[in-house]
Amino acid sequence: MTGGHPMELDWEELAPMLEREAELATPLYEQAADWLRTLLGGSEERAEGEASVRRVWDVGAGPGVVTCLLARAFPHAEVVAVDPAPELLARARDRAARLGLADRFRTHRAELPGDALEELGTADLIWTSKVLHHVGDQRAAVALLADRLRPGGVLAVAEGGLPDRVLPRDIGIGRPGLQARLDAAQEEWFARMRTELPGYRKTVEDWPALLTAAGLADTASRSFLLDLPAPLDGTVRDHITARLTRAAEQYGDLLDATDRDTLTRLTDPTDEASIAHRPDTFLLTARTVHAGCAE
Repeated sequence: MTGGHPMELDWEELAPMLEREAELATPLYEQAADWLRTLLGGSEERAEGEASVRRVWDVGAGPGVVTCLLARAFPHAEVVAVDPAPELLARARDRAARLGLADRFRTHRAELPGDALEELGTADLIWTSKVLHHVGDQRAAVALLADRLRPGGVLAVAEGGLPDRVLPRDIGIGRPGLQARLDAAQEEWFARMRTELPGYRKTVEDWPALLTAAGLADTASRSFLLDLPAPLDGTVRDHITARLTRAAEQYGDLLDATDRDTLTRLTDPTDEASIAHRPDTFLLTARTVHAGCAE
């Protein structure tokens, strides 16, 4: 999910960017899925020819890119894409059908917090990525998800990591260090956004501690790298341009006039200094996944 309260966003407009972001990060998510298989006894499973993972939820699934990846990673499981936006769930169903996964793929409209998840019963693996930071009471949301696990099941929370890096420190226009100032502006905007969420409660974002407090054991964290070096193809450039355009819309008012002008040039495809033309543009980022097991 992207910034703002999820029901206030234009999902038809945002969906292509969400899909492209997840598709570009597929290698990263595949590594995370491999790790989760080990936590769920994947090697023993394959050796015995049996599958203990029968139900997987992707909570905050968006357009279903990662949901479909999880369906492939756990080929014996029914996979459920959970999201409050019907437009995104429709895209998720279409993607599953295109990939031949429709027979094991379900969608369910629900939002955290809320009791709509209870209708789904329980799961062996619950995955949620960049969703809980949009929930006012993160501790309660973790507890709610942990309560839906079957014995031996795993809750995986993808939150944090490293912010995207796409440009060198000095890009030849504006002031050097633009990305550091973008990070600072985003943190200020994000802190303000959180305080405006319904039911907001200040929470120390120690995710392993939150998983433990929810009754889960054997907590662990792993970070996974996405490294797309320069020169980039057009798809990645388009994605970076879209992200910087959205950054300017969300928290451009927290930047000075020079940085706003630099962002305008970087996102203007007719400008030779833009992301569309720069030979030094890259994409480097890391996502951290925190997991805990139900006893």
